[in-house]
Amino acid sequence: MEASAGDRFLRLLIEHTRDPAVFEATVRAARSRSELVAALPEEETRRHTRALMAGVLDAVRGQGPGEDVLAAAERLGSDRARQGVPVAAFLDGFQAARAHLVRTLVAEGRRVRVPDAALLDGVTRIDEITTALVHRMVHAHRIAELEMARTVREGRVQMLRQLLHGESVPVRAPLDPSGAYHCVVSDVSDPAVAARLEPELLAAGPGLCGLVDGRLAALVARLPDPAPGRPLLVAAPPARPAAIAPMYALGRRALRAGTAAGLSGLRELADLALLTATEGEPELGGLLAAALPGGLDPDDPFHVELAETGLAYLDHGGRIEPTAAALHVHGNTVKYRIRRLQELTGRPLLDPSAGAAVSRSANWWWALNRWLARARP
Repeated sequence: MEASAGDRFLRLLIEHTRDPAVFEATVRAARSRSELVAALPEEETRRHTRALMAGVLDAVRGQGPGEDVLAAAERLGSDRARQGVPVAAFLDGFQAARAHLVRTLVAEGRRVRVPDAALLDGVTRIDEITTALVHRMVHAHRIAELEMARTVREGRVQMLRQLLHGESVPVRAPLDPSGAYHCVVSDVSDPAVAARLEPELLAAGPGLCGLVDGRLAALVARLPDPAPGRPLLVAAPPARPAAIAPMYALGRRALRAGTAAGLSGLRELADLALLTATEGEPELGGLLAAALPGGLDPDDPFHVELAETGLAYLDHGGRIEPTAAALHVHGNTVKYRIRRLQELTGRPLLDPSAGAAVSRSANWWWALNRWLARARP
């Protein structure tokens, strides 16, 4: 650019950046392009327009972006993130302001006969400086978003921990103090696996997820649909946030029992009640395991098979066909194994005529579970 032509363009730019009418028209251009920007106070748009114009003026003077201009761009990007304006909407407004200013300068430059080469050179330098400003703004916007997300998440996970531990804390969004939530506990400690499970747990409704006591836990308004391949998840009945701590303690006990039993997938806490209670009394279970299946040899694979069949038989209410389907054997095979089990132990698995039929079945179920835990490698 020739010095005289460059000087003419610079004078033109200075005049227009100081012209209140041009400034206000640039502000309107920015607000008209983005509804989210337009929803902000108008002074906010004026602030970013001033930063744009100051940067443009630096560009044409050939000084490059000064630190004060770059710092202003960073503040602008950070502020827009904290104001909830997405980066795309924010840049739409910024680029609209830049385009309006450039069009105004070019039109006025041609009117006063600034050479096209000088106009092109000036616009090129304007683009260079606005690109540098955009990079700073986008970077600052992203950093602010990450910081806010981390802060919000940390606050929510802390509230989750406090509620599960029975501490008295204010219940904030996304939870409703009067709402009821299922407490879901798992044995997942790997953050990467936890991150994959969280969207599944929260897909059915609002709630909280996070690592509590080193394991993934959640409060969810509705339980997710069953899905294959999930690790064991124990879900308690719904309770209000202030009363959730006992459900968490029960859920952790049920989780330990379910894990020891080799269970997987989403399980209701109530369905694990017997397993949880019996797991908590290993000595008593050991006595039953020694007394009821006393005629079985844990080193005999056939005896182990008999015990597994007996347990499945009890799990299916003493019905032959469901037991056979679960074990993938013929119904006659189930009948034979149950008969042999009762012959070897000298005791019936089910005795409807006895007054304590329920406790007899529960005791057998407990004894076989404990006996198999010892017999299996």
